Amino acid sequence: MTSHLRLGLNPRQVETVEKLLLAGEVELEEVGPEALTIRTVAQRAGVSPATAYTYLASKNHLFAELFWRRIVTEPGPEPEGATPVDRIRVVTRHYATMLGRSPNLATAANIALLGTDPEVERLRIVIGAEFVNRFRDAIGEPADPRVMEALTFAFSGALLQAGMGLMTYDELGQRLDDVVAVIMEGH
Repeated sequence: MTSHLRLGLNPRQVETVEKLLLAGEVELEEVGPEALTIRTVAQRAGVSPATAYTYLASKNHLFAELFWRRIVTEPGPEPEGATPVDRIRVVTRHYATMLGRSPNLATAANIALLGTDPEVERLRIVIGAEFVNRFRDAIGEPADPRVMEALTFAFSGALLQAGMGLMTYDELGQRLDDVVAVIMEGH
């Protein structure tokens, strides 16, 4: 899956975007979301700040792109298990583990996805749709829309709570196990 930033770009532009995203990943891990600026990412990527702003509307746009990139490049294991509950737990545990390994990305994604930047709004929809598709695949049957909505609400709420520091990402995975079982009860 290609980054949304790369659609319709020539090869040189794609290379610039890739440099910016890689520099953004490194910068985010090194300095955290608060200290990161588009200017420091541009410097790390070897491009001018004006060039960086051509592709990245804001710091939150960068964070949302990095989160989307991680979701796509680390899709996790196929949701396996005897029941839909088991399969959904594979999905939620994967995301909890992935974010637990990258706490700065997790924090940045929470900050970004709550923002109002139009580029972030577009990515928020794409990211949410990806989560819904993974839950739907894990259920493995025509999913009740109410169940899908409950799973999505529970998952996004849990991500927000972990992002606010109310629980660790390990706890997030454990607590979602119980929530998924309650939601899926009877289905």
